[in-house]
Amino acid sequence: MASQTLKPSKPLSPDRLERALGWAALALLAAALAAIARGHAGWGMVPPAVWLHLLTVIIALTLTPVILWQRRGTRLHRRLGYIWAGAMFISAVDSFWILETNHGHFSVIHLLSAFVAVQTPRLVITARAHNHAAHRRTVRGLVIGGLLTAGALTFPFHRLLGRWLFG
Repeated sequence: MASQTLKPSKPLSPDRLERALGWAALALLAAALAAIARGHAGWGMVPPAVWLHLLTVIIALTLTPVILWQRRGTRLHRRLGYIWAGAMFISAVDSFWILETNHGHFSVIHLLSAFVAVQTPRLVITARAHNHAAHRRTVRGLVIGGLLTAGALTFPFHRLLGRWLFG
């Protein structure tokens, strides 16, 4: 009788890229919180859609390193992942009501919002199907494109967080 050996699966622990993405998320979170704190004089003029967007982004930025750095496949990972995905999706959809910066029109950042709105359901579907490779690629794409790139673009070009942070 021949014995079967199972191929060892790829480890579900974080790699260098995921550790770096976690640190980048923390840096962006610190910059966003500093900007919000410095902009307290203008809080009353900020529309509710912007506050919802900031709240959901702060949730996603806070959870990103926690989720990326912990062991995968646990109940905690799944629960935090659902919260993260929900925050990302709400943030993306909410951004379509934030048009003040571009004189009432959509901007290039809204392309990233559309990307996030499409990819977030894919993230959940790949996780539920236990398609680890596709799930990991989708997470990385969402973190790099939808969270870090979009987040970094909120500081230059006289956008709200940039005005608050840099005066």
